[in-house]
Amino acid sequence: MNQKVSQASSLRVYSIDVFRAITMLLMIFVNDLWTLREIPEWLGHAPAKVDGMGLADVVFPAFLVIVGLSIPFAISKRIKKGESMIDTLKHILFRTMALLTMGVFHVNLENYNSADSVLSKPVWQILMTIAFFLIWLDYSSYLNKKRNNLLQISGVLLLAVLAFLYVGGTSENPMWMKFHWWGILGLIGWAYLIASLVYLAFREKMAIYIFFFLFFLFFNSAEKLGWLDFLNTIKPYFWISGNGSNPAFSMAGVVIGLYYKNYLSNGKFKNYGLVLGSSALGLILFGLLTRPLWGVYKIGASPSWVAICTGLSFLVLAGLIWLTDKKGKADWFNIIKPAGTSTLTCYLLPYIHYALFSIVGIVLPLVLRTGYVGILKSLLYALIIILITGLLEKNRIRLKI
Repeated sequence: MNQKVSQASSLRVYSIDVFRAITMLLMIFVNDLWTLREIPEWLGHAPAKVDGMGLADVVFPAFLVIVGLSIPFAISKRIKKGESMIDTLKHILFRTMALLTMGVFHVNLENYNSADSVLSKPVWQILMTIAFFLIWLDYSSYLNKKRNNLLQISGVLLLAVLAFLYVGGTSENPMWMKFHWWGILGLIGWAYLIASLVYLAFREKMAIYIFFFLFFLFFNSAEKLGWLDFLNTIKPYFWISGNGSNPAFSMAGVVIGLYYKNYLSNGKFKNYGLVLGSSALGLILFGLLTRPLWGVYKIGASPSWVAICTGLSFLVLAGLIWLTDKKGKADWFNIIKPAGTSTLTCYLLPYIHYALFSIVGIVLPLVLRTGYVGILKSLLYALIIILITGLLEKNRIRLKI
């Protein structure tokens, strides 16, 4: 059967899966750059006070756009199956709490004090990741519900014990777990929550989603211009994630996701290039023209960074739609497919690897961590993590929230 026809009938969105897989490949790659030396600066994050961005500064925004892209498909699918509004809302809240919980644990890992703790940092890190797997493993293919419940409860108890044993800070100023920031997974959780609630409330109303995207971009701009300073007293307690930047990315994804769901997934490819191309051009121009006002900064989330990264995500998606959905070349990306289908599993595996290497004391030779050889090493490392994810997926070991 022709792949495009098959897709139209099953609403399979190849380009979004491939986009997610490529983004996760890059996320693992840039997260491994800390192990390297003497590499081009443009690969990493631009320093906090430098007006510009590197490859690493584009990856997280792309993932937030993908989060939004998936929402119209996921929620509409639940509704079509007859799931009630309340049950769908419960699912959204459950996923959000899962991401926030993992995010908070990851953030506190950064301040872990091995010297004054019962467990070393690598051991605590491994046990934390195992607990995540026990709690949020996809148990749908495991028929023994009693055993499944026991494993999940064990994961919750393990996480609680790890939280109890946690010691952060310094020997002079020890501290327990706290909200330093929400972490990558936590920020994804907030963006997902906001975009999902908006979609659940308004369903197929494209104009509403465009309005919310523009509102969050305006909020982000107003914050940078100081127009919201009168709200500083409530900012520590109630605020929009990323000063509006994170939900702006996810709402941009919802806009394109709804367009995709209603047109592209049914084989109507006529104007997708014009829609995505003109949207990307407008966003990138906005980012460049307003750059003198606030610069291009990931740290601080400037509106120019938001607009340019969103526009670049649209351009990549347009190219993938042409290649995978229209030309039927999705199989070109089969080697990294697990990163798009078991994304959370893929993201968490390096936490086990880095901790194990730290415990055993394995350090790769400097030649493998330097320059272009090091870059190749990090790319190969990302691919190996994805291949391991694929093996786990074949053996029904994958996280699902």
